Amino acid sequence: MEMRPIFILLGLLAADGVLADAYKWTDEEGVVHYSDRPQAGAEKVELPASNPGGRAPARNRSSTARSGANAAAGAEEAETLAPFSYEIIEVASPTAEETLWNIEGTLSVSLTLRPALRPGHQVRVYFDGTPQLVRTASFQLEDVYRGVHNIQVEVIDETGKLMIRSRPSRFYVQQNNVF
Repeated sequence: MEMRPIFILLGLLAADGVLADAYKWTDEEGVVHYSDRPQAGAEKVELPASNPGGRAPARNRSSTARSGANAAAGAEEAETLAPFSYEIIEVASPTAEETLWNIEGTLSVSLTLRPALRPGHQVRVYFDGTPQLVRTASFQLEDVYRGVHNIQVEVIDETGKLMIRSRPSRFYVQQNNVF
């Protein structure tokens, strides 16, 4: 008898109980964090019950087709009820652990962001821990010289609410010496 399916099933059942606790807190910069481990000042977040089979709950569907106007109104209603969220944000360039040569102090940065940056939203860049705001997914940073550097980006909405944050990325800048 193949034991792998049994172990997978046991792992899934155990994971359901493990993922039951989540904690939320806000740091001194106003950034909201979530974790599965309690932190000082964190509040416990109640997560919804798991959905067996991963299926969406059944909706009550009428047997009559909606007219075009009703369908459009339904789509607008669904958009206002469902909060917007970004799916992906990452620093595409420079890549993690990349070594850049002779950039003359100007670093070109490009992000992968899906969906695209919405009007009113901004990108907050943490370059070596110092934050600055930009309005596009491609930009340049000045005064980037030889050494080890870290970059992390996040998107904030009009109110300053954090929408999504990338993983930190480390890269290196090398400069040829001329004597």
